[in-house]
Amino acid sequence: MAVDLLGEVVRAAREHASATALTDARGRSLTYRELSDRVLATASRLRARGFEPGTRMLFSVRPGPASIVLALGTVAAGGTVVFVDPGGGPELFASRTGLAGPGWAAAESVLYAASAPGPLRALARRRGVLLPDYAALPVRHIRSGPWLPGVPWRAVSAKALAKPVPDAPPPADDPEQEAVVVFTSGTTAAPKAVVHTRGSLGAALRALAVRCELGPSSRVHTDQMMLGLPALVAGAHWSMPPYGFAPSADPVALAAGLAGATHTFLVPADLAVILDRGVALPGSLRQVLLGSAPVLPALLRRARKALPDVEFLAVYGMTEILPVAIAGAEEKIGYDGDLLGAPLPGVRARIADDGELLVSGPNLCRGYLGEPPLTEHATGDLARLDGGRIVLTGRKKDMILRGKTNVYPGLYEPAIADLPGVAAAVLVGVPDEIGDERIVLVLTALPDAEPGLAHRVRAALPGVIDASALPDEVVVVPELPVSGRNRKIDRAALRASLTR
Repeated sequence: MAVDLLGEVVRAAREHASATALTDARGRSLTYRELSDRVLATASRLRARGFEPGTRMLFSVRPGPASIVLALGTVAAGGTVVFVDPGGGPELFASRTGLAGPGWAAAESVLYAASAPGPLRALARRRGVLLPDYAALPVRHIRSGPWLPGVPWRAVSAKALAKPVPDAPPPADDPEQEAVVVFTSGTTAAPKAVVHTRGSLGAALRALAVRCELGPSSRVHTDQMMLGLPALVAGAHWSMPPYGFAPSADPVALAAGLAGATHTFLVPADLAVILDRGVALPGSLRQVLLGSAPVLPALLRRARKALPDVEFLAVYGMTEILPVAIAGAEEKIGYDGDLLGAPLPGVRARIADDGELLVSGPNLCRGYLGEPPLTEHATGDLARLDGGRIVLTGRKKDMILRGKTNVYPGLYEPAIADLPGVAAAVLVGVPDEIGDERIVLVLTALPDAEPGLAHRVRAALPGVIDASALPDEVVVVPELPVSGRNRKIDRAALRASLTR
């Protein structure tokens, strides 16, 4: 039987009405009854304002209880939440918006103010942030926060939408309803967006619950919906760190935020910093989920030694289908190879003729926006099956994983190659000892380039590419390795030469 994300949340709210559901970084909380009332009120008021089923809403609201209410309320009204990052630049934003075809947009009041023509936008531009003009979008607007100059006069207040409505009806189960659109990759000319339904998201939550032990006595501390939404379905308490908080920058603050928590999610790089600095995590922790980058045995050995009572779970998946497999620390440490684990119940995995891992199941997305439905997802990873368990053998994609950020070289290489003295530019990810990736920018120089090209390019990069893509190292080589009849750059060979 298909599982409906929204139906699961509403049923949990009825069962755990007086329990705390959500707490923000300032300690403000919502009970399950309050969460449900606000979600249903938001849906009711949106419909009263002309929001029609099938409408897509651009969503640029920071993680927090208010954004969870607005997102779930949008879906309950029959709409689709389109998560979009305005920091990628106006051109990328415009191409993604054009593909999504939104009728509404929800954004922080400060984002409206900073993106409108004026001193705030000029300040953001001087700091290297190029924001699209949100207020100029030909859509209905919702603001999160107080009205500020630059916010459209008729923008609806998210807070006002959530005021309780007497006898607001719960949504009917509809697993086939389009619920979420997430952009994953692509250039400004060809954006790519994953479409999930209420059913595929519900199936994802159920799959995660197979290994993640959540219940009414659990407290989950994370800003990741992948773990937060399962917490709500299980009747657990979901607490959130401050928006934009980077655990590796302040592991002491992370440990303080985890006081009393039983579960959290970390990328391997964050866990490595915590271990390096000897920061003590609270004894309440039972499970730590690790993902978004390779989880290597060396890191797991250190983690188990420092936290012997905590179960570490390495989660493998991607935006199109999450999770695919989960492996415990003991499984990964005891295996000679990069073990991902057995496919979770309902997930099917097979290996293509070229060695690529193909996966499918009820938690598979509907497909990519504007493209035919998917029945199977090609992961871009090379793997083999050992007794039904998936073993990763390499990466087919060029995508670079650094911390929680996916960096797509093709978005930035042309602009770097246009810098004075540069003949060619390639960004590659080089794995480090904790399973994260360092970004190395490899350049070749034009014949008339002056000495010191690497230094000049590094100085110019903040004005050319996003801060999230800035390389850890810049090197100049005489030539780039090529392969094939078309003599394309051999990224694998280049990466191998940088790891020697």
